[in-house]
Amino acid sequence: MGLFSKFFSGLQKTQDNLSSELKRIVSRSPKLTDDDVEDLEAVLLSSDMGFNVTEQIIESVRKEYESGSGQIGNILEVAKTVVETCLSNTNNNLTNNNKLTVVSLVGVNGAGKTTTAGKLAHHIKTSGGKPMLAACDTFRAAAIEQLSLWGKRLDIPVISSEYGADPASVAHDAVNSSLSKQADYLLIDTAGRLHTKHNLMRELEKLHRVISAKCEGAPHETLLVVDASIGSNALIQAREFNKSVPLTGLVITKLDGTSKGGMVVAIQNELKLPVKFVGLGEHPDDLQKFEPSEYAQALFFSE
Repeated sequence: MGLFSKFFSGLQKTQDNLSSELKRIVSRSPKLTDDDVEDLEAVLLSSDMGFNVTEQIIESVRKEYESGSGQIGNILEVAKTVVETCLSNTNNNLTNNNKLTVVSLVGVNGAGKTTTAGKLAHHIKTSGGKPMLAACDTFRAAAIEQLSLWGKRLDIPVISSEYGADPASVAHDAVNSSLSKQADYLLIDTAGRLHTKHNLMRELEKLHRVISAKCEGAPHETLLVVDASIGSNALIQAREFNKSVPLTGLVITKLDGTSKGGMVVAIQNELKLPVKFVGLGEHPDDLQKFEPSEYAQALFFSE
């Protein structure tokens, strides 16, 4: 399956809502009425596109009507262009130090960090890299077993300890092992935590200090993993996590199961944090490098 096909399939729920509703609104009148504008705004906001981007799209649609080009295909193309422009500065490349690059995956419980760690390791390996995994979620007993299963399935080494162990100690050992084995990437699966739990956030800060002492500049990437189905709440999570552990980017999971796929645009537009990867399914290769043009095209696809 090609990249656009993956985005198209994964964003089907969001696209069905956006495209069908936009077509319905545009086709009912040759002019853009105040009621049409209100309906357009409601549809775009319902996908969690965000207020600023929604206003940009509506303004561009107004201009399209004023020029006499207010046709269904044109309107979808206008919306696609606005979204693509908003995302045009996205740097979706992982840092590559030409030595060990440490990637810390953070986020709340249930966002999909452990699964993302496995899929990201698979992506790196299939791209010719040499990844390792660190099971630093020692609070959720199943997390260690889950990551170990990913490692076994993909033939990728996993550094782990027992349930209840000090996460910073596990991370310390994982960095040592990765350096000795000359790995390219170490992916650290951290415990889920709410940004409001200050003791857990301090623990995460400690983990980052420990790995920084072992490997200069680590973590070189701190990626917030967020569940797309929470929509605009992802903005709150990103804003708050970024205060404690400066983020370098985001991974948006479960985009295939929500009609709120517009939240990718809202996050990028407000926080200027690049979306590096998106989860579009259950299989290892369903974690895709984020491509703004493919994403925008899939959102506003017109047959």
